Amino acid sequence: MDYIFYISAGILVLFLGFIIGWLTSRKIAQSNMKHTQNLAKNIIAEAQREAETQKKASILEAKDEWYQAKLKFEKDTAETRAELKKQTRRIEEREHNINRKVDFLEKREQEINEKKKVLDKKFQAIADKNDQLAVLLNKQNEKLEKIAGMSTEEAKKLLITNLENEARHEAAKKIKEIKDEAERNASKASREIITLAIERCAADHVVESTVSVVDLPNDEMKGRIIGREGRNIRAFENATGIDVIIDDTPEAVILSGFDPIRREVARLSLDKLVKDGRIHPGRIEELVEKTRRDLLEEIREVGEQTCLDLNIHGLHAELIKLLGRLKYRTSYGQNILQHSKEVAYVSSLLASELGLDPVAAKRAGLLHDIGKAADHEIEGPHAEIGADFARRYGENDLIINAIAAHHEDVEPESLIAHIVSAADAISGARPGARRETLENYIRRLEKLEKIADAFDGVEKSYAIQAGREIRILVSHKKIDDAQALQLAGDIARKIEDDMEYPGQIRVLVIRETRSIDYAR
Repeated sequence: MDYIFYISAGILVLFLGFIIGWLTSRKIAQSNMKHTQNLAKNIIAEAQREAETQKKASILEAKDEWYQAKLKFEKDTAETRAELKKQTRRIEEREHNINRKVDFLEKREQEINEKKKVLDKKFQAIADKNDQLAVLLNKQNEKLEKIAGMSTEEAKKLLITNLENEARHEAAKKIKEIKDEAERNASKASREIITLAIERCAADHVVESTVSVVDLPNDEMKGRIIGREGRNIRAFENATGIDVIIDDTPEAVILSGFDPIRREVARLSLDKLVKDGRIHPGRIEELVEKTRRDLLEEIREVGEQTCLDLNIHGLHAELIKLLGRLKYRTSYGQNILQHSKEVAYVSSLLASELGLDPVAAKRAGLLHDIGKAADHEIEGPHAEIGADFARRYGENDLIINAIAAHHEDVEPESLIAHIVSAADAISGARPGARRETLENYIRRLEKLEKIADAFDGVEKSYAIQAGREIRILVSHKKIDDAQALQLAGDIARKIEDDMEYPGQIRVLVIRETRSIDYAR
């Protein structure tokens, strides 16, 4: 019985607790709902205020942009109006000028019409006089026919015969003058023809130099080339026989020496050492020796290629090597190997024209300067050295004599020797083939201008194209067109008489008249 009471009491307590909890939670929920509503109202009010602020800012910004656009439009409109005013003013000025020109043209047309009427009257008067003259001429012709005893046709035939005889006489005189002039100019013309002929085999030439420049990757490499206490540079100079000059030139070293083969060996060796980076006396001696062997092989190949290019066979191996050495030999800026090939071509051409053996002439021309390959090592003239080489290596007497006689050191014994000597002179004297000193160059240009300035009517002269052309400005008041042609010939002859020069010099006389007016 007590058990049921306790259960009933427990249920009642739980029910009462539930009722009290429900009431309490409802009150709390109502309180939270009021707080949430108040918070929502505040957020909405804040959002409305912010939206109003942004709206006002946007309106102000839009008004500012509109105002700026208005200012720009007004400025552009003002500029356009000003430009339109300028163009309108120009158009009005042009219309005014056109009206003036139209009035002037109408006036000129009226004057021309009046002159035309006057000329028509004069032409009519002349026509009437011509009719009268025709009548008089007919009467005179009838009288002349009666006096001469021949008709007009017979007189025409006689006159034509006399004119033909006179024309033949004048033509014969002119032909004789042309022939005499051709004989006088034959020597000069032949030189021009030969000069034009050798243009087919003209070659490029290097500038003569006794130094070579080796580029370095940086200035620190100079210290490695010198080495500790200079042992590397001493080893290099002893191995190559070439002086090494290290100065303030940035990233470069200068090699100085008169022997072109040694200088080339030194240049190639130093270039390889710089690229390799291992620079010490042992490596220097090893690399210099290897480079020397490689260069000698290259020299042999150059000599063989030269013989193939010229189609020359049967040369001794030593002569082929000497030919290859000529690639590194220069004279007055002219490469000796290229010069020798050029002389060979020209000698062959001249021999063919004269009906001689072109193969022998080409061979002698190629070998004529072979002595220069060893003139640094053997005493004596290069012609004599070359003749000794040719004799030693089995060349025939004709070739030997042509080599020895090309500078007239010995007497030429064949026409081939004369041809080689002439071809050598042609190749050396060709414009641009050899270098001259700066002083001689300037002196030659000044002398050219001095000769031209000495003639009457010359205002100014300019030597151009390295002295191969002189342009002369003359006064158009003192010199007419015919005198300008004569002046060019006189100056050319004066230059030929007073100067020595290779090739030819073009004399250009300029006479001009300038007429100046202004369009307003």
